[in-house]
Amino acid sequence: MEPQDSISADEIALYDRQIRLWGVKAQEKLRSANILLITVRALANEIAKNLVLAGIGSLTIVDDAVVTEEDLGAQFFISQDSVGQNRAQAAAPAIRSMNPRVQLHVDTDNIAAKPPDFFAQFDVTIATELSFSMYGNINAACRIAGRSFYAAGLHGFYGFVFADLIQHDFVIERSKSNVPSAAQETPTRTILNITTKRESEKIIEMVTKREVYSPLVLANTSPLPEDYTRLPRRRRQVTPLLSCLRALWEFQKLSQGRLPTFSHQDLELFTKLARDVHQELKLDIATLDSAFLRTFLQNLGCELSPVAAFLGGSLAQDVINVLSAREQPLQNLLLFDGERSVAPIYPLHPFFPPEVENAMPAVPPAANAIPVNSQPGV
Repeated sequence: MEPQDSISADEIALYDRQIRLWGVKAQEKLRSANILLITVRALANEIAKNLVLAGIGSLTIVDDAVVTEEDLGAQFFISQDSVGQNRAQAAAPAIRSMNPRVQLHVDTDNIAAKPPDFFAQFDVTIATELSFSMYGNINAACRIAGRSFYAAGLHGFYGFVFADLIQHDFVIERSKSNVPSAAQETPTRTILNITTKRESEKIIEMVTKREVYSPLVLANTSPLPEDYTRLPRRRRQVTPLLSCLRALWEFQKLSQGRLPTFSHQDLELFTKLARDVHQELKLDIATLDSAFLRTFLQNLGCELSPVAAFLGGSLAQDVINVLSAREQPLQNLLLFDGERSVAPIYPLHPFFPPEVENAMPAVPPAANAIPVNSQPGV
């Protein structure tokens, strides 16, 4: 079914609630979007659900693995009868039934075998549950093609979402302020234009902003902004999950992509990597204790439905915001710690000159966090 040039009356009726939220023009952008989703596990189930129900134009799911008994624990697009089938093919009927208007394509190839130009046909690529090297390769291919990229992963109570939109312009609406707006809001965000309109007694500003992004390989080796490390109180608030995630990716690089086990050799290597990263980030070593390291390792490879729902809803909502060019996008790494019920967002970029860094406005501790008790989603 080819998308029409403009949204139909039937679609306006079907998507009435969300059109009231973000408007007809935004819905038209969604219905023409072509999205790639890699690895159909619990996290991808939630992402696909939210995007398909939102009314995107086309979704391609890629997965060469087969359904196992373990997959049945946290994935809702498959059943006992699916065991032994290709995971993407098994999930397709349930995804398609959620919104037949969305074109669904199934690809059972190994994503590692895809050439770089494969990713150029998609507006957004979402890679889940892959090794760091695969994330990096796909991110590089998307950058060459000028396409938005997300990486996401789930490990029991923990998970992450990373965004590389390369350069993204968006518009927010706000009440007109008497204070002049700074052209450079943060090291990565600038204001391009401000127009006004009157609504009743208020004057509304429509502010066009631009965010610039770093690829995952650079973000993964970038320091935390000085605002997070300057004060002891702020350093203590940085989740040790950041150090553990970087250590996990480094471990995978050294061990052909596998997860660490509880063998003495693996525990020793992972602990050293995590502590080295923690110190490189200028964080207090006391915040990375043995209890957190043990809990993180125990969660590796696990899938929990509530965590998948939060992360999948957060990622899907950000994709919707990006496609509609409305609202502030994720910049650039969201971490979720289900044990502590926190979801901070860290802007990780290569070193900024001191004069630029010092110009960055102070951010309150909770300003860059998504409230856990108000899960985004469609």
